[in-house]
Amino acid sequence: MKKLLILFCFVFLVQFSVLAQVPGSQSVYVELGGAGLAYSFNYDFRFDKNDINSWGMRLGAGGWATNWGNRERLLTMPFQLNKLFGSQKHFFELGGGATFVYYRDQWNNSWSGETILYKDFDFILNTGDTPAFMGTLNFGYRRIPVDGGFTFKANLTPIFNQNGFWPLWVGVGFGYAF
Repeated sequence: MKKLLILFCFVFLVQFSVLAQVPGSQSVYVELGGAGLAYSFNYDFRFDKNDINSWGMRLGAGGWATNWGNRERLLTMPFQLNKLFGSQKHFFELGGGATFVYYRDQWNNSWSGETILYKDFDFILNTGDTPAFMGTLNFGYRRIPVDGGFTFKANLTPIFNQNGFWPLWVGVGFGYAF
């Protein structure tokens, strides 16, 4: 788990240190729903920094932790390859990838004193014991200002795993393109 977080931070910092030659070829944003399932903080960049319509990658992280009678912890890390199609500031985004899911819910049974641990995340499609991966697709709209600045995206994000396919999951993101 620590190795994945270290790898994510390393990739994030390396990409942040490279200056974009085309405004808007990199962005940071928060997404509600979408590939991060509940929510995620994301970094997106184009492989060809001179062509906004080139292939790119998105890396993110989201989750929560509670301690109200039970200890519930969730970590999601979406990873997607994507391509933009458009001009000026309006783009169609097409992509696919996977979301790493790590979930633990631990609570004490007051009758027996036994500690119960759940590892399966039942979010639309049950993941089974985690850590696990959820497949994601992405079809949507992305607004990227010509000179960088406030960016917006809205997308349909079908999700799938060994337990099925859910075509009607959506995401909305707000952030900054540079």
